[in-house]
Amino acid sequence: MPGGRRGLVAPQNTFLDNVMKQSAQFPDSSFLIGNAQIIDFPIVYVSDEFSRLIGYRKSDIMLKPLRCDFLTGALTDVNSMDVLRDVFEQQRSSVHEILYYKKNGTGIWVEIEVLPVRNESDVVVLFVCTYRDITAFKDPLTEVNMFAGLSKFAKIAWTLTRSRNACQTKPSLTQDGTTRSYSRERVASGDVPGYKHEPPQTPPHILLHYCTFKKTWDWMILLLTFYTVIMVPYNLAINRSVENDSVTMLVVDSIVDIIYFIDIIFNFHTSFVSNTGEVITNEQKIRSHYLKSGFVIDMMACLPYDAVNAFSSNSSSYTEIFSILKVMRLFRLGRVARSLHRFLESSFALLLLMLSFYLIVCHWFACAWFVIGQDDLKNGVMYGWLSTLGNKTGQEFLVFVSENGTVVTGGPPTGSMYVTALYFTMTCMTSIGFGNVAADTDHEKAFALCMMIISSLLYAAIFGHVTTIIHNMTLATAKYHEMLDGVREFMILNEVPRNLMERVTDYIVSKWTNTKGVEQDKVLSICPKDMRADICVHLNRKVFNGHPAFRLASDGCLRSLATNFKMTHCAPGDFIIRKGESITELCFVVSGSLEVVQDGEILAFLGRNDVCGDSHWKETRLGKSVVHVRALTYCDIHTINVEDLIEVLEFYKPFSHTFSRNLCLTFDLSKRVVFSKVSDKKLEKMFDQVQQWERPFTPNQVVLLKKVVNKFKSKVWIINLKLFSC
Repeated sequence: MPGGRRGLVAPQNTFLDNVMKQSAQFPDSSFLIGNAQIIDFPIVYVSDEFSRLIGYRKSDIMLKPLRCDFLTGALTDVNSMDVLRDVFEQQRSSVHEILYYKKNGTGIWVEIEVLPVRNESDVVVLFVCTYRDITAFKDPLTEVNMFAGLSKFAKIAWTLTRSRNACQTKPSLTQDGTTRSYSRERVASGDVPGYKHEPPQTPPHILLHYCTFKKTWDWMILLLTFYTVIMVPYNLAINRSVENDSVTMLVVDSIVDIIYFIDIIFNFHTSFVSNTGEVITNEQKIRSHYLKSGFVIDMMACLPYDAVNAFSSNSSSYTEIFSILKVMRLFRLGRVARSLHRFLESSFALLLLMLSFYLIVCHWFACAWFVIGQDDLKNGVMYGWLSTLGNKTGQEFLVFVSENGTVVTGGPPTGSMYVTALYFTMTCMTSIGFGNVAADTDHEKAFALCMMIISSLLYAAIFGHVTTIIHNMTLATAKYHEMLDGVREFMILNEVPRNLMERVTDYIVSKWTNTKGVEQDKVLSICPKDMRADICVHLNRKVFNGHPAFRLASDGCLRSLATNFKMTHCAPGDFIIRKGESITELCFVVSGSLEVVQDGEILAFLGRNDVCGDSHWKETRLGKSVVHVRALTYCDIHTINVEDLIEVLEFYKPFSHTFSRNLCLTFDLSKRVVFSKVSDKKLEKMFDQVQQWERPFTPNQVVLLKKVVNKFKSKVWIINLKLFSC
């Protein structure tokens, strides 16, 4: 596929995905993300683990202060909260232990690790706070209201159970006896992901499949494959070996085998494109993919059969075995077949490959024709094509019969015989047939008949119907290139900026990778109503399974809802909703990450299973968005129109109450958040300090200043009057 050859390589902001991956390495941890540029540092993203840890829903935590004041209680240390506030204001990393309280009033000790996140300008824009439950390391029997209602045995059992997932290192008291330190691996400040758009990161030992070196290497492997498929049949036909020829060919073949072995090593370190269009650079996945795809064939094709045969015994049985094993080198065609799409990017390369394949088949037939002529000579048939060639050139063959078998000597040079054989096969395959080289023996006639049957089909396929075959095989590719060329011509004609042109091109490539050029609406329109509903339920299964609002929906209700859902694919940097637009849909994020921006500041991050829209969606009024919603990575979003949703819910009354109660918007796009920026607060402080040291104007200075201003206004008025009169 056009998009699949290169993959999705546009710069993405994978900050949220990287934080989630790092957090997943510690099963007992959760995290919050706060905005470092707004007063009180509001929470802009809540992990599912943190929501389950404290018992609050994500929507109840969003935009709350990052210090989590709403989780404090009677035994929470006020000094620790003040220290945490100073850490945020000073924008530094730190680790603290604080007692919070869950929604049900149960106390919980958490270890908080604060990590500042910087953008491209090296400015701290976000805070990542990692939370780890360390209640098991605290003494649960001495804390008040920590385990109210539990027996002593239950408290001990609970503590031991929680300790299984905790750190293995024994905790130690600090000097003041109130806090303890725990040995665990933390994210170093240098490993904190930055909030910036970056191309996919590639490990230093991984080769990108679309890099210049890999393309050049593939073309070299293609040329060596052609060399192999030409020389292996030729050597078998003329019975070439180390004993009867120089070691030059042995050295050349050994070098080719070494290059193919190096290619196997490269394949273990070369990225590939998955079915979703993602460029896979993980070394373990690359090895697994190559072992399952073509490792066995490549290994069998690169074994040094000639080198082993050179050091083996000279018995004819060993020679025959290794001669047969040389055919295994033809498996190298599988290496070309797997990467054939890389050589079909231009019509010239396609024409070259077609011509090469035709010539290779001619070469194989010529080698077979040469072997048949030699066998006829050994059997005493002296009117075959080789005997005729010898008589014409005056270099006749001499046949001797001995105890060891028939020995043929003399005759034209090997090169002359091969050229004559190739000439005959070319004239037969192209249906020309001059007749100066003809099939005379029964074996030659039988082979000529088979060759003419095969060559007629091959000739018709390559020179007759090749255009139709290629068109059918590359119909989707041609459609893709036609669409992409039309878009580029439109962009150039209208002088669209280059950055916008690249965004549009990348969106088309990413969308094509996901849809493969298949129009979903067109496919669904072909299916009957019942089948269309089943397909829609399957396509929206991630939405129905990931949100509690749909859990009690009946099968008929889900089918009605599924037919009204629309799927949208967004590229990095695309705006899903802009400020001032009407909110007519509820958006369910299936994959990827988005950011919600108001007045240039990030208010929230939206990830998988998050929902955004208007909280007053049940009302008849049309809401207006006060924020921008922009994609950070490639995103898949499922949307449903509010009017269609209300229409379905009115028909299913019992479910409508459950849906309204369980639907929880992660972010309300119609609700404006009032906040003050940290930079504005600093400017206000600086202005107050300046005013304290400046002396106020005296009354005489004020009167004099007013006179100067009035005099200036009068002159301006006179000048304007003269200009107007002119």
